[in-house]
Amino acid sequence: MSILVNKDTKIIVQGLTGKTGTFHTEQALEYYGTKMVAGVHPKKGGETWGSVESAAQLPIYASVSEAKDATGADASVIYVPPAGAGAAIIEAIDAEIPFIVCITEGIPVADMVKVKAKLDKSNSRLLGPNCPGILTPEECKIGIMPGSIFKKGSVGVVSRSGTLTYEAVYQTSVAGLGQTTAVGIGGDPVKGTEFIDVLEMFLADDETQSIIMIGEIGGSAEEEAAQFLKDEAKKGRSKPMAGFIAGRTAPPGRTMGHAGAVISGGKGGAEDKIEAMEAAGIKVSPSPAKLGETLLEVLKS
Repeated sequence: MSILVNKDTKIIVQGLTGKTGTFHTEQALEYYGTKMVAGVHPKKGGETWGSVESAAQLPIYASVSEAKDATGADASVIYVPPAGAGAAIIEAIDAEIPFIVCITEGIPVADMVKVKAKLDKSNSRLLGPNCPGILTPEECKIGIMPGSIFKKGSVGVVSRSGTLTYEAVYQTSVAGLGQTTAVGIGGDPVKGTEFIDVLEMFLADDETQSIIMIGEIGGSAEEEAAQFLKDEAKKGRSKPMAGFIAGRTAPPGRTMGHAGAVISGGKGGAEDKIEAMEAAGIKVSPSPAKLGETLLEVLKS
């Protein structure tokens, strides 16, 4: 079983005709034939998007619901600029798209609060925003992760940091472990999928034999994930895990990188997160460059 996406996932692209949407759709089509089935643009319905790179021709529909009805899509990826991205997510929720991936960075928090309220009353799952997406090796690529570093294998990767997602993937590929699925949840303070959601899937997935979890300073998602893992371990559900927390040297009160990576009110510091993760049985790597080594140590012991 693959997590969230596999070779049969049909994906529509909101923001296909822009430069970013075009580039990453071409990349996805080239990655083991990821099923990109249509684009959406309110003013370009009825037109066709053509890719010289992949020789693909995709129909463009005026709305998400129209695209879903025509193609049977079960996922959407959003490359819409920040000002319109919140509305694009809501349109996908209204069209009852099961899985929505929003790559866009810089969406106003007020817009995301509206999205979250709508999302919580729906059956859709949102990944992001401000995330690199999701990739199941040799099956499906949604987002901006570089497919060349992936290798089909046994490690589930979940991360708040885009760049460190790639680091964990590359190192587990070099170590010969490979990945089942890599999920970048993004670092914004208001978002869809959280660590616990992905960890639940990895624990339930027979192919995922070990897990890497990469967090950042700010918020309490890592501590909550650690508590979830402790509770699951008491029920007899656990898997070998390595982890890392980015931002250990960040000064309190200053946003570092992602909008969600800010320490305030004595919460969200790296040491607290590391302590919580270690208490949950996660071996925390001293450096992102040693994530692969750290996981191999855990597996050997």
